[in-house]
Amino acid sequence: MRIVRVSLLISCATFAAGCNSAAKDAPLAPTPVHVALATTGPAAPSIRTNGLLANKDEMRLAFKVGGILKRLTAAEGEPVRKGQKLAEIEQTEVNAQVEQALQAREKAKRDVARGERLYEDKVISLEQLQDLRTQAAMAEAALNSAQFNLSYAAIVAPQDGTVLRRLAEERELVAAGAPVLVFGAQDRGFVVHAGLADREIVQVRIGDAVEVKLDALPDATLEGRVTEIASAADRASGMFGIEVAIDGRQALPLKSGLVAKLTIVPASAVNGSRVYVPIGAIVEGNGRNAQLFVLDNDRARRRDIEVAFIEGGIVAVTAGVDAGEQVITSGAQYVEDGERVAVAKPIASARL
Repeated sequence: MRIVRVSLLISCATFAAGCNSAAKDAPLAPTPVHVALATTGPAAPSIRTNGLLANKDEMRLAFKVGGILKRLTAAEGEPVRKGQKLAEIEQTEVNAQVEQALQAREKAKRDVARGERLYEDKVISLEQLQDLRTQAAMAEAALNSAQFNLSYAAIVAPQDGTVLRRLAEERELVAAGAPVLVFGAQDRGFVVHAGLADREIVQVRIGDAVEVKLDALPDATLEGRVTEIASAADRASGMFGIEVAIDGRQALPLKSGLVAKLTIVPASAVNGSRVYVPIGAIVEGNGRNAQLFVLDNDRARRRDIEVAFIEGGIVAVTAGVDAGEQVITSGAQYVEDGERVAVAKPIASARL
């Protein structure tokens, strides 16, 4: 009986050892991973900043002469037509000046006529007659000046547009040349005014493409171009101003003063290209040196890369990866060089 029991124990041990050996020899299941396609992109990072939307032509309308603001017919935000009267001042004083100048001209004309008769009768000299003619010319010029001031005692819309702001109210005393209304022309479209730091302004050129997004219209994306670049920094902020003209062909309710987010693609970015990979593909990094895994058939291959810059969730690579290669993103931290992997989802692309 003892011999039988020993035989059974030996048989069980032999069977268990065989099972363990078979388990060790069985191939490991491939590690599930996600991959993305390395793509090409601009050679330099985009420049991001904020700005304010404004009419291309914003005019500060004022009276030529000072006086009491008699009537202000335009409201803020009101669309107006070319030639429409927007404001006027009390014209009693201006009319009196015109009347004085008119009477002075008439008197000067009478003096010249009388002087010519006296000159013919040898009563006055030629010099005296010339003085009378000079006085008449001066009186004519004074009348023209007074009539010109009268014509600018009212503010009219220079073209179709919108009243953006009212800077005075009725019955206020306004000085000559003091702005009363801010007017935005309709036919010149909209621009965005923004500021850039010195390291950014040196990269920007006239005509650079700009993507414009508005906080008030989050679903709309406008295209623009840099049209003006300041040659000196603002003393208060130290920033260099730029103007971006936007494409106004889209039927959007644009208003002066809306906050805009700009993404500027400088000329240096479009003159070359780099390879872009998702930042999730990076497994190790030290300065500009980093590592990632590239999919080689069903194997993960570790690759050394050189980083040019990082923008958002995208890494621009100087060397180490070619466009079109598949890089491992999710799951890259759990694989080793040469390990079998299985792609769990369709291939994505690395895009800005």
